Amino acid sequence: MFREIDKHITRCAPVSGYELEILHGRLKSKTVKKKTLLLRQGEVCRFEAYIIKGCVKKYYIDQQGDQVILQFAVEDWWISDIGSFSEQKPSNLFIETLEDTELLVIDFENKEILFREVPRLERVFRIMVQRSYSVLESRFYAAITHTAESRYLDFVKRYPQIVQRVPQQQIASYLGITPESLSRIKKQLMARK
Repeated sequence: MFREIDKHITRCAPVSGYELEILHGRLKSKTVKKKTLLLRQGEVCRFEAYIIKGCVKKYYIDQQGDQVILQFAVEDWWISDIGSFSEQKPSNLFIETLEDTELLVIDFENKEILFREVPRLERVFRIMVQRSYSVLESRFYAAITHTAESRYLDFVKRYPQIVQRVPQQQIASYLGITPESLSRIKKQLMARK
């Protein structure tokens, strides 16, 4: 159960087997069905979750009542509302499973204890947050400077494991375009082949 998260953690920084065992003791295994809301708008996010198996989305509801997808997460990724979790304040977001999902979850209190017990893991989590922030910055930049077609091609290249697992209208939402625009882009790309 811990093999994949151990590889994930040690890619960020060297951590001993003993330190990983302490981490294991702070994590809780959780299995949830497809379409389970892990977080609702207005709730405080009480978890950071590492995905062992499954697919999850993070989104908000806009003024028209439509979902605006901010993130997809699959195996070997983390999901949370970092602002709500770290500040323990109500979230503006929803987190929902798109498939039956297996998670390793840490709550706020256990994460704080973990950092006191294994200070090196604070560095690991900082590196993960920095990487996540870098991806977010790149996404914002692309949304402003790249065409919808370019954003779609980049999405397919970066996240091939998501393209076949997520409904097209949700990919369109993530890209900031309509489902009709995405369909048109895909047809144009097929015509060029």
